[in-house]
Amino acid sequence: MTTLPLDIASPVQTALDEGRAVVALESTIITHGMPWPQNLETARAIESAVRDAGAEPATIAVLKGRLCVGLSEAQLHDLAQAKHVAKLSRADMAVCIAKGETGATTVAATMTGAQLAGIAVFATGGIGGVHKGADQSFDISADLQELAQTRVTVVCAGAKAILDLPKTLEVLETLGVPVIAYGQDHLPAFWSRRSALKAPLRLDTATDIARSHAMRAALGLPGGQLVTNPIPEIAEIPQSEIDPIIARATCDAEAHGIAGKALTPYLLQRIFELTEGRSLDANIALVLNNARLAAEIAQELTRLR
Repeated sequence: MTTLPLDIASPVQTALDEGRAVVALESTIITHGMPWPQNLETARAIESAVRDAGAEPATIAVLKGRLCVGLSEAQLHDLAQAKHVAKLSRADMAVCIAKGETGATTVAATMTGAQLAGIAVFATGGIGGVHKGADQSFDISADLQELAQTRVTVVCAGAKAILDLPKTLEVLETLGVPVIAYGQDHLPAFWSRRSALKAPLRLDTATDIARSHAMRAALGLPGGQLVTNPIPEIAEIPQSEIDPIIARATCDAEAHGIAGKALTPYLLQRIFELTEGRSLDANIALVLNNARLAAEIAQELTRLR
């Protein structure tokens, strides 16, 4: 058997050994989501938000063929400036590790790393989902299948608003993934607090979310649960304002023939330009908000154990 090249940072391992709360964090936000040095500043801020809320952060990435769960300050700094970093999902994660290369983890790959390390809660910005026009392109994120099979609670601000949100919800329901709105009856839409979609489930406390996670495990159900946490009101961009901008960015992508893994980064960058940076400010605010809620859920899970 091949030995798994897994490196769990000392602070993360100590927290796990002592039964303290740990929150997994992705790394594509560092390498593919923001420019230098804002990417490093944001990564530090997210980790600080987790710590301030009482949990240990564990940013996950593949560095020179090692699956690293928890990054040092030096590793964060180097990753934030690295060029040509692979964007890893479930399909290409093993190849990257086997070749000794470096890659940043998407939602799906971060969930895999979290489960391997024994981390039950993961905070991100927004999950991937069903892309518009998927009836022709079949472009559906691996994040949805990952949620159906990997037992990690994922806290996000909903699926990214550039996606086909109704179809994304339908796929999640078909896969048996609990989709929970935190503190409201409608699903948030990433930059916007509310969408037109009524949430299948609503929970109002971190305690109830933790109990739901534990009960799924007790029932032997596979997969995780998706907690959708609305962006803080002060930072939101209402749907009436952001939807025409998304439509324009999508048309631009089609005109340039951009698809596949390149599509989401292109759309986010184009929306950043069209909103004169406001979308990035909102993105940072919602990730920090999700990190704080994830830390509360992780703490409640440790109490249940």
